Amino acid sequence: MEQPSIFGLPNDYLITERCATALARSKQGVTVTEEEWMKYICLGYLEPGRFEGMTEDGRRATFDECFEYNDHLRANGHLVAEVPLQPPETALTLYWKNGKVATTDGPYAETKEQLGGIQILEARDLNHAVQLVSQQPGFKYGLGPIEIRPVADLSEIIMESEQRRRKDTSR
Repeated sequence: MEQPSIFGLPNDYLITERCATALARSKQGVTVTEEEWMKYICLGYLEPGRFEGMTEDGRRATFDECFEYNDHLRANGHLVAEVPLQPPETALTLYWKNGKVATTDGPYAETKEQLGGIQILEARDLNHAVQLVSQQPGFKYGLGPIEIRPVADLSEIIMESEQRRRKDTSR
């Protein structure tokens, strides 16, 4: 039985063998079919105070244009999920200290920009993902940078772990 991921999607949707196949094929110069598209995590950062410095009409126009582009991506099969985040001051960071879990209020990394949200895109390859993301309207409004990372294929590692765990419980 599949366990849901933190994004509410089945794990095999985020971490699949087809990602590895698509990556290998695209590196060889082979055209990748839509079924083999790679998944990319896009981390959208916001410049602090950018929205607060806009007029209400400016904010609405920015949101409308950004959401319209997301609708376009979704309609064309590129936008798998989007997860907006609350401000960094609402974060709680967990870490291991002295043999137990400890917490700190706030984000893990102190940066000028704030992580504002995450998108999961499907694209033929990294160049295609860059092409899609570079058209985000937020850039022209100076909202902040977007980091793109390919989703890792852990299917083989997960399968090996499942086999070890089944073996351990069968004793």
